[in-house]
Formats: sequence, structure tokens, C-alpha cells
Amino acid sequence: MLVPIPRFARRRERVHDRWRERRQDRAPGRWRIAVVAASALGLTAASVAFGAVGDTPRPDRAASPLAPDVPVERLAARDLARGIDTLHRHLKARPGDATAWATLGAAYVEQARTSGDPTRYPQADRAFARSLKLRPADGNDAALAGQAALAAARHDFGSALRQADRALRVNPYSERALCSRVDALVELGRYDEALRAVELADQRRPGIPVFTRYAYVLELHGDVRGARRLLLRALDSAFSPADTAYVATALGQLAWSRGDSRQALTHFATALRADPGYVPALEGRGHAHAALGETRRAVSDLEAAVRRYPLPGRLAALAGLYEADGRRGRAEEQYALIRTWNRLARANGVATDLESALVEADHGDPAQALKSARAEWARRRTVHTADALAWALHANGKDREALTYAQKATAESPGYRNASFLFHRGMIERALGDDRAARRDLRAALALNPGFSLPDARKAASALSSLTSPSSPTSSPSSPKGDS
Repeated sequence: MLVPIPRFARRRERVHDRWRERRQDRAPGRWRIAVVAASALGLTAASVAFGAVGDTPRPDRAASPLAPDVPVERLAARDLARGIDTLHRHLKARPGDATAWATLGAAYVEQARTSGDPTRYPQADRAFARSLKLRPADGNDAALAGQAALAAARHDFGSALRQADRALRVNPYSERALCSRVDALVELGRYDEALRAVELADQRRPGIPVFTRYAYVLELHGDVRGARRLLLRALDSAFSPADTAYVATALGQLAWSRGDSRQALTHFATALRADPGYVPALEGRGHAHAALGETRRAVSDLEAAVRRYPLPGRLAALAGLYEADGRRGRAEEQYALIRTWNRLARANGVATDLESALVEADHGDPAQALKSARAEWARRRTVHTADALAWALHANGKDREALTYAQKATAESPGYRNASFLFHRGMIERALGDDRAARRDLRAALALNPGFSLPDARKAASALSSLTSPSSPTSSPSSPKGDS
């Protein structure tokens, strides 16, 4: 599916002007799970977020509170923490500033989202409530948009959509509300609506937060080439190290997901030159090294990323590398830590069923995995929840039902291609005795991204070698075009 690329040439200078107006540890090598857990759960005062994009504050704004509509998701950890400290001082002097309370809430959401400290979410909730008490909702789009971002961070995407719509009725040009609306529609599986929403966001507030979302929506619709073109143009429009690191990392992730790990390393190098401390780029580089068989480098990068911010996805990736290297004890530490994080996250209002389902299906309690996956599917029907439910059903021996959901995850519409999804489908088909379909999908997974997961790629190769020859008689269901 081809979608028109946003008109960067006409908008770039206007966007740059607007951005200019607004801008201004190392742990021991063999740390134990208790130490990492304390870091992951944000139980120390030093725990701060690493923002979606790093940035350098302008000296003339260092003593001012964050701007009312500041894109806090584009601040580095040190700048976000500095901004929060400044807001605290500002609100101590001016506790009736409704806008500052809304900005503080947004900053707390970003800290929680990027640092793995879900205890920040209740703090954000209280800050937004304080803002709305001071200024009613019909004139407080900042607090409403912040509540939308908070709901999305807690995986309550229905509420995120409602709050974003409320904010846009007050201010149709709120960047945070426009972006949260796109995020909510994507995570609810309403992909066609998400495309229209991101097109509208691009018309109203073109800029890197919108451009990167636009690229992801294109990828979900199967237009990887369009997504890459859009990100390259966004990279060309980046004028700060922060923006360069963010967009280059998105390009690296896209290249890696398509099996081009050498190109991915080039993009991650660009990101780390712009911002040497940018953790998502460090994590991405680890994935690329793993895909290229450079396991020692991969482990080093992922360990460094986990030391900084031990989020569940990074912990699972590191566990996979340990597992593939035969270090099962170290792998189990990471899985145990993910469970600990999930418990704390649930206690702070975060729905974690999707994460729980995938971890438990492979490394825990299959019955709990299925319970979590069904709960998540009841809330939102996306390609990711379909895949998780398929894999949980497979772990429980319900392969006929599992295949139905695996087909949803890999269907022609919306057209998203994911090597892990294809691997899961192939293994389910193998369990059902459909060797022809299993060969097709396992080969497709390895062709799309041979390094999608070191342990799972090895399982896929082993399964392929054990399957009967193509000439053996076997029935095979028709394949959706998206799997061809």
C-alpha cells in the first residue's frame, strides 16, 4: 500500500522555526537480580528516564519551567530530570499554575515510560488532576492531552483515544493529543483509522513526532519502502543531535527488522555519534550484532542498555542471548525480573497481559500465558495480540485454535510482516502436521530477518531440517498473500 509522503520541502523551515522557539554508572559485570530489580523498579531517587530523543537544553532556559506544550518525549534523561526539578521549584512558588502542573504530569509519564519506573504514573495522575482542578477541562487541553498519553502508557488505549479526542475538541492543533490519538488507534488495531489520523496530524502539526508515527503506520500497512523514504526525509530535516539520534535509530530498527543488519549498524552508528548515550540505539546495535553472529558484542551492548534502563523488552532480548549461549541461569534471572516488573507495573495501573503472555508461554506457566493473552485480546485486537494469543494457545496444545490467530497476525490486511509472527505460525503448522505450510512460513521468517531472535532462529532452522521433503504428500491450507 503506497501512501503519499508528507510535503517536507514546503514545511521544513516552518517546522524548524517552531522547534527552535520551543527548545531550549556503570554497574559491576556480574550484577545480581536484586540489584537490577532495584534499578528497574525505580526505587532510588536517582532513577530518571532516558527520553525518546536526547537534547541539549539552551542555557537561557535552564532556569525556566518546561514550555507548556514541550515535547517531553524528546528530552534526554538529564534534561527531563532538570526540567522536573525546575517545575517543582516553580510550582512551589506558584502552585496555582495549571499549565505547569499539566507539564509536570507529562514529564512524569515520560519518566515512567522510558525508565521502567511505573510508580511515576500515579504521580502523573495527581498532577493532571491538580491542573484540571485549577483550570476546567473545556479550557485545559494540556491536561487532557497529558491524560491521553498517561492512559496510553498504561495500555488503556480506549481511554487514551477518548481523552485525546477531548483534548482536540479544545485545541485541534495539540501535538501531544494528535500523537496520542494515532498511538491509541494503532494499539486498538484500527489501522485504517490510524492512517487517517496520522495524515491529519501531519497536516496540522508536521514534525518528527508525527513523521516517525507516520512511518510506523506505513510499515504496519506493508509499505516498508514508504516508511523508509519518510524516515530518510525526516533524518534530512533533523537539525539537532537529539532529532538525528531518534530518527536514525528508527531507521536502524526498520533495517534490522527486514534482515539488513549491516545497514542497521550504520544507522545506529549515526545515532550514537549524535548522542553517545542514546540507549535505544545501543539496544538496536546489540540486536544487529546478534543477527550477524557477533554474540559477544551483542551481549555487551544489551547488558549496557539493561544497566541503564532495564525495561522488559531489553531484558527478554538479553535473556535470549544468554539462553542461546547456554547460560540458562542468567537467562532465568532476566525472566524473573520481567515478572517482578510486571507485578509492580500492574500495581500502578499498567495492563501487562501482552508482555506476560509471551514470557509465560515460553518460559513459565502456559496456563497463565493463555489467561493473559485472552484478556489482552478481549481489550484490543491487533496483529501483536493475535500473535501472542496464537503462541499461548500453542503452548497449551490448542494448535487448531492457535492457527486461526496466527493467520490473523500474518494476514494480507493490514499487511504487516514480522519474522517472529511467521516463526510462530510455522511452528503451529508443524505441530498440526502441515509440513508444507510450516516449511513455507519458517523459511519466510528466516528470509525476512534471519536474526529476529537468536534462539528462535535456531529453532526455526532445526524444525526446517526435521520436516519431510517437499515431495511428500501433505495437505496445506491456502496462504494469505501477505505470507507469500
